[in-house]
Amino acid sequence: MKYTDQEIYSKIVSVMEELFEIPANEVKLESRISEDLDLDSIDAIDLITELQNFIGHRIQPEQFKNVRTVIDIVKASQRVLSDIENESKTQQRTSV
Repeated sequence: MKYTDQEIYSKIVSVMEELFEIPANEVKLESRISEDLDLDSIDAIDLITELQNFIGHRIQPEQFKNVRTVIDIVKASQRVLSDIENESKTQQRTSV
């Protein structure tokens, strides 16, 4: 399934509120994960788990290793979805 950047961002904001009690108005695209939102590596794992549930696919830790801001999370999520879509198209072509 394809999600817009806004849909992914909205999910991130929702997770930040629910799991980490961070008010939605404090979660900006440019917010830095550790410095501004005060999340540690364990929190990041919880966030990735929630994103996996949202997009319906496993996210490999290396796909998020360079994430530093909320917009980085959105972009990394889009890359995961794009990779899955491309893989699916490739499998469809080879099975014909």
